[in-house]
Amino acid sequence: MPVTLPEVAILADQPIATWYKCGGRARRFARPSTIDQLRRCVEIDPGLRVLGEGANLLVADAGVEELVVRLDQGEFAALRIDQATATAHVGSGFDLMKLIHETHKAGLTGLENLGGIPASVGGAVTMNAGGAFGQIADFVHAVHGVTRGGEVVRLARNQIIFDYRHSDLGKLGAGMIITGAELKLKRAVGDTSAARAKLKEVMAYKKKTQPMGADSCGCAFKNPAILHDLRGIAVAGTRISAGMLIDKAGCKGLTVGGATVSTQHGNFLYASSPSCTATDLITLMRQVREKVKGMFDVTLQNEVVIWGDTL
Repeated sequence: MPVTLPEVAILADQPIATWYKCGGRARRFARPSTIDQLRRCVEIDPGLRVLGEGANLLVADAGVEELVVRLDQGEFAALRIDQATATAHVGSGFDLMKLIHETHKAGLTGLENLGGIPASVGGAVTMNAGGAFGQIADFVHAVHGVTRGGEVVRLARNQIIFDYRHSDLGKLGAGMIITGAELKLKRAVGDTSAARAKLKEVMAYKKKTQPMGADSCGCAFKNPAILHDLRGIAVAGTRISAGMLIDKAGCKGLTVGGATVSTQHGNFLYASSPSCTATDLITLMRQVREKVKGMFDVTLQNEVVIWGDTL
């Protein structure tokens, strides 16, 4: 006999909050707080989109037709720390920076290497968030989720493929919706002062090298692994800085409408005016990509997720 799933409130014409502070709206929007409510959302629209912190997202000005689901309450915002196994059982909507501080309070270390990365746990795991100091895949023990068919699943680490700023979780079950993760950490030797000091080091580095206060979603493009030698820069097969290529292509300070390439870090594109639109940002990304392609014959792949448009 079919199971009747609980109803969930569906709101019409809602804003989609991103760190760019611009872009289109959701025709339909829901905030489930339980797995079964999420499964009901999947019944309503198997092609639904999941909104996390909006820290790595740009929404086209026309908005999106699919149901947008934000997993930021109830089961999806919960945290349980198992001291016996040094494991954090955390909901997909839990803020990554908050998780770092909570694990330090519990005497567990490791996640400080991810300091300054704006993301929910679900988004961080999906894209294998990381930086110069490490990546979240280093700590993933298992991932929990719901398939587009409504099946509740648990995937062990050896069932998931992680790569640079990528995982195959978006392909499993035509795009598994992550509901939580088990992160295997380390117990601090003594107190967590060394881990807290490391976090300060990571944050200071980011503040020095990145425009942290700008209306930006962080790095716009992935650091490319080049396929041919670049004289005086790198040899084939090397992964190099997208920001460096953007800088050498003369893109720093480039502006389209209300969108600008940062003069501090070339891989940061930000809304430099309150009138900035998603179209401005997408057009600027295209121009940057074309300039880098023209000068170096390297095609940059976007790291920022774009809903409703493509580059």
